[in-house]
Amino acid sequence: MQLKKELIQQIQSIIATAKDRAIRSVDTERVVMYWQIGKVILEEEQEGKERAGYGEFLIKSLSIALQPQFGSGFSIRQLERYRQFYRSFPIASALRTQFSWTHYKTLMGIDNQDKREFYIAETEKNNWTARQLERQVNSQLFERLLMSNTVKDVLAVAREEKLPSDAKEIIKDPMVLEFLGLKREAAYYEKDLESAIITHLQEFLLEIGNGFSFVARQKRIHIEGDEFSIDLVFYNRLLQCFVVFEIKTTKLTHEDVGQLQMYVNYYDRFEKQDFENPTIGILLCADKNDAVVKITLPENNKTIIASKYQLYLPTEQQLIDEVKKEIEKLDSEGNNS
Repeated sequence: MQLKKELIQQIQSIIATAKDRAIRSVDTERVVMYWQIGKVILEEEQEGKERAGYGEFLIKSLSIALQPQFGSGFSIRQLERYRQFYRSFPIASALRTQFSWTHYKTLMGIDNQDKREFYIAETEKNNWTARQLERQVNSQLFERLLMSNTVKDVLAVAREEKLPSDAKEIIKDPMVLEFLGLKREAAYYEKDLESAIITHLQEFLLEIGNGFSFVARQKRIHIEGDEFSIDLVFYNRLLQCFVVFEIKTTKLTHEDVGQLQMYVNYYDRFEKQDFENPTIGILLCADKNDAVVKITLPENNKTIIASKYQLYLPTEQQLIDEVKKEIEKLDSEGNNS
């Protein structure tokens, strides 16, 4: 007799699921343990706060007593981290069971409360792994969204208190594509960038924002005998519309904007259903002149977005400089109106 393949697969699936639940359960208990230890340490520290250096003495003494028995998880540095954990998350019921200790270590490193709340909400909503959360923090996702949104709007969308009504609420500028593995000094063609995006499609979907699904690559369209190819086509379920991408590895020109506008018009007239919203076009470019983009498009444009890409993680100073430029631009526009 021979066992059915389906039976073996079914039992293998049960074992794998049970193992996964066990690992998650252990990690959840570990997070709770660290939180409780941090609570005890902080409360004891506050009891003896009138004694100079008591906190430092307490941590050091606990490490000496606990480390020989329980290992490096009770070093001075780790005990200080548990204390910080309780300080950062003082309400036990606010702890998320799906967050690992690695998640919390990343979140503890964020000083700004609004920023931390944003990453908590996005991690919970999108089920980010600890590595994905760390990557989004390192790529300054929160700051990039603030380039075209207020803190209030960014948090409201993250917490699902409102659905995004404007593409700029979820599309970042710049987009950070360090995961493609392309060297910024090297010469490459648009097809190379497109191929790298397809190879790393999961990471690209994570970068471009919530609610995106892939539809087509090099989508051919025919207009009165002429054939054209759209680089990438996506659909966004939150905005309920198609999103077409054109890739430019050089500085954006007004001809590029016009080409993308044609693709957007095509999708609106021949692909979009009545219940769907107008198509959005995104020009993913190496560089751009915002004034040229603005002059090329209608004043009330909400469907064409030019977004620079960069092949490396931004520094905080780079984003501060970008924000300053945006503020100066708005001030200039206000003075000229």
